[in-house]
Amino acid sequence: MLLKNDSPQENGIIQTSQYSSISPPASPVAQEEPFSTYFEEKVPVPEDVNQIFSFRKLWAFTGPGFLMSIAYLDPGNIESDLQSGAKAGFKLLWVLLGATIIGLLLQRLAARLGVVTGMHLAEVCNRQYPTVPRIILWLMVELAIIGSDMQEVIGCAIALNLLSVGRIPLWAGVLITIVDTFVFLFLDKYGLRKLEAFFGFLITIMAVSFGYEYVLVSPNQGEVLKGMFIPYCEGCGAVQLEQAVGIVGAVIMPHNIYLHSALVKSRQIDRGNKKEVKEANKYYFIESTIALFVSFLINVFVVAVFAEAFYMKTNMQVSAECNATGSPHTDLFPPDNNTLEVDIYKGGVVLGCFFGPAALYIWAIGILAAGQSSTMTGTYSGQFVMEGFLNLRWSRFARVLLTRSIAITPTLLVAIFQDVQHLTGMNDFLNVLQSMQLPFALIPILTFTSLKSIMNDFANGLAWKISGGGVILMVCAINMYFVVVYVTTLNSVLLYVLAALLSIAYLSFVGYLVWQCLIALGVSCLDFGSRVSNRPAVLIEEQCEYDS
Repeated sequence: MLLKNDSPQENGIIQTSQYSSISPPASPVAQEEPFSTYFEEKVPVPEDVNQIFSFRKLWAFTGPGFLMSIAYLDPGNIESDLQSGAKAGFKLLWVLLGATIIGLLLQRLAARLGVVTGMHLAEVCNRQYPTVPRIILWLMVELAIIGSDMQEVIGCAIALNLLSVGRIPLWAGVLITIVDTFVFLFLDKYGLRKLEAFFGFLITIMAVSFGYEYVLVSPNQGEVLKGMFIPYCEGCGAVQLEQAVGIVGAVIMPHNIYLHSALVKSRQIDRGNKKEVKEANKYYFIESTIALFVSFLINVFVVAVFAEAFYMKTNMQVSAECNATGSPHTDLFPPDNNTLEVDIYKGGVVLGCFFGPAALYIWAIGILAAGQSSTMTGTYSGQFVMEGFLNLRWSRFARVLLTRSIAITPTLLVAIFQDVQHLTGMNDFLNVLQSMQLPFALIPILTFTSLKSIMNDFANGLAWKISGGGVILMVCAINMYFVVVYVTTLNSVLLYVLAALLSIAYLSFVGYLVWQCLIALGVSCLDFGSRVSNRPAVLIEEQCEYDS
């Protein structure tokens, strides 16, 4: 990171010999954002000085949390839910609850960073990390976005295939999703609140669709509550353990941390006013809690439906039922006694076989809403990440076109060369890919929210540093276990050697980020030549040009 001049502050960035500090802008009007954001409109926040809690203010802050929560409802999560129900019954609902709570705590850190600094995580990374680590970090996050986007777009394509009774092939469904995503992304031209309302509408469709399946199947409510609140998995083996790890990996997604830190910038907050910043943090946390509670309920609907109807079912039982109902998809289930394995495509089919065509079509509508909404928020993530890390100042259309092309090209290739019935292997690979990228969001967010030089009075306290570090260590360890399990199934010496070489490079870079993070957490004995420091900076009012 180089400075053109010796003057150490620009746009609230205070430079010293080793590190950068971020000073909150005096007001949302007096100073422009360092980068143009996707949302040019700022939503005003009503003044209610004498109230401890105001529903009007909560309504003004409502929106970013629900957009963020869509990542907890993408097709990858829905597939993880139905597989959890089919393989473990209700026994892993407590893992889903725990993962959602951990996700909420991590989203809190992301929102606080955006509110306090006026910049999102990618922008802060741009200013804090040297050039080479910054570029590597950007590439890793882009990989996570591509992996997530492939699941989301293919989820939409599968839903269109189910709704058209196979008439729309996978590749055509991908092209349709690309086109309608471009159209929907420009809805914010009509106002940010209308765009947020559209996402709310899609979440409602998911809730109604999967809620209908829940009512139709009528799972045992006692078993649902028992699975949710008793952290025990009786009779579980390696399959259920892998599924539990898969739930955590599906729920906590790296690009969502970057997304949420950017979305919270869409409200008018005077960041020079400590009371307003504190209030914004409070309302955003309440809104995120409500949004993730809604997403948790929708995920529970899916798990419970497949736990009640298909847990311990064999392929032969399902095949017999599909034959009896005249389903055209009986060839999906071989007539053997192996336990049923489902994905979002087969899940819709078995619902249709057991509960009628309406169940299949309503399932497909829910998947379409999940895929469409998460594809749009994935595009926003790509937008924020690219403009933040690379400081792009392109036209809006050019930026959207580039971020879409990067993510869509591999998806289209997969759709052309893969058949809709054989996507489970690819989905496992994409889950592993995203699991590997998780440290590249979680470590930076803990690092920067722990620095007083960046967060001022809102830096993480000792309790948050310890608990945040513990949670991130646990989540990363769980996801690394998932990666190791996947690699050991490859059964190829060449792939093992390649994985070992990549692991050395990967762990070296993660080690670098951990080193920076430990310094931010106060382990000062490691501070030899680091750009990150927790010492306060001297504010200098002189402005200078800044070259990232």
